Amino acid sequence: MRQAEADLKASRDSFQAGNYEWSCFQAQQSGEKALKAYLYEKGFASIMTHSLKELLTECAKLEASFMSLSTDARTLDMYYIPTRYPNGLGGDLAPAEFYESEDAARCIRSAESILENTKKSLRD
Repeated sequence: MRQAEADLKASRDSFQAGNYEWSCFQAQQSGEKALKAYLYEKGFASIMTHSLKELLTECAKLEASFMSLSTDARTLDMYYIPTRYPNGLGGDLAPAEFYESEDAARCIRSAESILENTKKSLRD
């Protein structure tokens, strides 16, 4: 969970610096690591996926309230590959040229929601 928090801070820092593609990716990483922290805490030994939607499905098997985060998980899943690899996007634009502040702000909000709700579930 500490790394999920650090990744969210890095996402905010990248946003402030105008590095929106990295902000999006770091927000995705924050959400992924928060959900994995929850699953590890609940006894999972090995988690191979990077899909937040898949992770959320596993979390919801343990606590139904996780399904309220479905839109946030799907949002962040869309930023895992194309924020880092130019061939993940169509056309000639590099990720640094493609992503804008609105994308990063959306990703940060989704990561914040996942992180806060996951931390709450671990406290309950």
